[in-house]
Amino acid sequence: MPQSDQAHPPMSLKGLHYGWVVVFVGTLTIFACLGLARFAFGMLLPSMRDALSLSYDEMGFLGTVNFAGYLVAVALCPFLLRRFSPRQLIAFGLFLIALCMLGIAAGGSYLLILLLYTSVGVGSGLANIPIMVLVSYWFRREKRGQAAGLIVIGSGFAIIFSGFIIPVLNANFGQNGWRVSWVLLALIVLLVAVIAALLIRNDPAEKGLEPVGKTQALEYDPSASRGNFSTVQILSHLGVLYFIFGATYVIYGTFIVTTMVEEYNFAEISAGYFWSWVGFFSLFSGTLFGLLSDKVGRKSGLMTVFGVQTLAYLLAGSRFGTMALFASVVLYGVAVFAIPAIMAAAVGDYLGKARAAAAFSIITFCFAIGQTIGPAVAGIVAEATGTFTGSYLASAVLTGIAVIWTRFLPAPEPAA
Repeated sequence: MPQSDQAHPPMSLKGLHYGWVVVFVGTLTIFACLGLARFAFGMLLPSMRDALSLSYDEMGFLGTVNFAGYLVAVALCPFLLRRFSPRQLIAFGLFLIALCMLGIAAGGSYLLILLLYTSVGVGSGLANIPIMVLVSYWFRREKRGQAAGLIVIGSGFAIIFSGFIIPVLNANFGQNGWRVSWVLLALIVLLVAVIAALLIRNDPAEKGLEPVGKTQALEYDPSASRGNFSTVQILSHLGVLYFIFGATYVIYGTFIVTTMVEEYNFAEISAGYFWSWVGFFSLFSGTLFGLLSDKVGRKSGLMTVFGVQTLAYLLAGSRFGTMALFASVVLYGVAVFAIPAIMAAAVGDYLGKARAAAAFSIITFCFAIGQTIGPAVAGIVAEATGTFTGSYLASAVLTGIAVIWTRFLPAPEPAA
């Protein structure tokens, strides 16, 4: 359970439940810890490759070590949350990211950057897990999808920002543009860390409040689920789905800009504008599908999202031309942040808020394994074949399997 952390009394906003303040700060946190720390990386890769003479597989391993660091943080979070409050972990994770970004900006060695970007991944996990867990504390079931959806759109704002600003900095600063970009991103993350430390609260009780939403007498008991699914079966089912999402979305997010520049001969600024469209459409992703899952259920929501992603990856690997690529970008953006929003809501639905932190950490561990493997495999395949087409098509196959696998997910028992 989140620990009380009473320093710095939060400001009061008349008429607004403080849960929505937590959501706002959560959006900023995701903007920083995932959006800037991870999704901006795809925009920086082409110029970093030129400056550091990186091969495709070295580019892939840079993405992989970041996710490996994230994996370590996910494994540690259930234990750390017993000793530290979510607010403390979030602030520390963001400070760590900012410090390592500054180190990358100054680094000239591939091995040093590899180490620092691994630590960025650790910071991302330490910030991301606690902020998503707080959804189950501040919101009751019928509002969890909406709240989680609003939080995860932070990455969309970061994609738009990086898609516009990084090409401009590269144009103005030449070979040092990617270094200037890392410095700017670090300063923004540092600012968000301060905001999070001041405003996040760990539990509604600290403000004398009840969670947002209608009072529900009973939490879901997984032993009573349809088909008598156990807790382990529920977590395994969700974990497999989150693994597939992690392994597929990150390949696209890491390499699509490189694909545009090197396989479609886009200018970097044009590729950046395309990438910004991902960010724009992703602003609707978490909220749209989070609300949908609140209305029609987590299972139907997940099946819809994986279906959209399958089409996006098929179009990316089709080589049908620029219009197909743009359609792929739109579909990817619309669906990209929906799965984390639905998963954050689902763990509270299935296991109750008392076990939400441990459950979300477990399934996110599966997600982190997937996204650790994805970039490395895609980089190795691209180095051997000279294209990322095979990786996009393989991603489509996996998300197609996820649609079928979701069909067998039981519905949570309705609360009394």
